[in-house]
Amino acid sequence: MSVIYILITVSIFVAVLFLIAFIKAVRSGQYDDDYTPSVRMLFDDEIVKENPNKLIQTQTEKQKSI
Repeated sequence: MSVIYILITVSIFVAVLFLIAFIKAVRSGQYDDDYTPSVRMLFDDEIVKENPNKLIQTQTEKQKSI
């Protein structure tokens, strides 16, 4: 029966150590996401299908204003 008390004590001690290590890693920025913001601009806009005639008119209007 005393083995159970030892195992419970050791497991709680190990769990506390893992919790401290996790909190330390979060505070130091270990889990900050540096990759997603750099590729977010590639996938952020959805393709919107416009009327092709309107697109051509808009481009010709821009050329005329230049």
